[in-house]
Amino acid sequence: MHAAPPPPTPADAAGGAPAPSPRFDARAAQRARQRIEAAAEPPWLHTEAARRMAERLTWIKREPALVLDWSGRAGASAQWLARTYPSARVRAVREGGAVQRGAAPAPWWRRMWRAGADDVAVDETPGMGAGLLWSNMQLHFAPDPQPLMQAWHRATAPDGFLMFSTLGPGSLSLLRELYDEAGWGAPHAPFVDMHDLGDMLVAHGWAEPVMDQETLRLTYRSAEALVAELHGLGANFSPRRFAGLRTPRWRTRLCRALTQRAVDGLITLEVELVYGHAFRAPDAGPRVQAETQIALDEMKLMLRNAGSKKQAG
Repeated sequence: MHAAPPPPTPADAAGGAPAPSPRFDARAAQRARQRIEAAAEPPWLHTEAARRMAERLTWIKREPALVLDWSGRAGASAQWLARTYPSARVRAVREGGAVQRGAAPAPWWRRMWRAGADDVAVDETPGMGAGLLWSNMQLHFAPDPQPLMQAWHRATAPDGFLMFSTLGPGSLSLLRELYDEAGWGAPHAPFVDMHDLGDMLVAHGWAEPVMDQETLRLTYRSAEALVAELHGLGANFSPRRFAGLRTPRWRTRLCRALTQRAVDGLITLEVELVYGHAFRAPDAGPRVQAETQIALDEMKLMLRNAGSKKQAG
């Protein structure tokens, strides 16, 4: 799942992969995303997050001419974007290129995915001037959110805006409790708090960020159904995870522990969905301080020069 970001590094999306994080296995995350995108259908949670995020577009009165869907094949967003902006050109950003450098290479079956005429590679996105940069449930696959935010910024028009969703730290608390009690290591890498994401947006050129979240309470009648759902959502990206392969006996123990947490025959799993919205800030110009001190002699010289220019005009 998602790691909290490591300390800032000189590397950015254009220069290569960020420095490895002790809290996030980037290669494992890349493999999991490739597996999810190769599935016949996107995860149910991705589809639901896309629907809920699309509802938030009604708050925005702007009509973008170009929409970049930075969600990958498992983003489940195409229908919502087409329905909301029927006159816009929607282009899907396919994986590969600068943001993914250093990650595990895609297998042959992933490289042969059907690319449409409106697909665009990551390396082609800088300067595209998108009116809307949309990313559904992809940020938690990034080892460090900051290079991705920079790439989004470079692809967006000066008056464009960003909408994204990701998983928050309130997700999967039941799993954390069970793993901690049984001494099974970490069930997932830590997720990034929405306030930290908002600070990162501001630091990388986004203005007026609005962050909000909601917690979904998913219920399952069997532990096996819950485990299958989790498998479809991703994998464990934490370097603190169990180093070897799990056995059928361990899976039985996990299902038994989950079943013991059932209430009235239902096992409840909480998932925190975090939504972010921001506008691309204008390119930074000369900074003006709130208070400026000028020496008297310098002020006289400035006035004298201004008078000379006025007479010359």
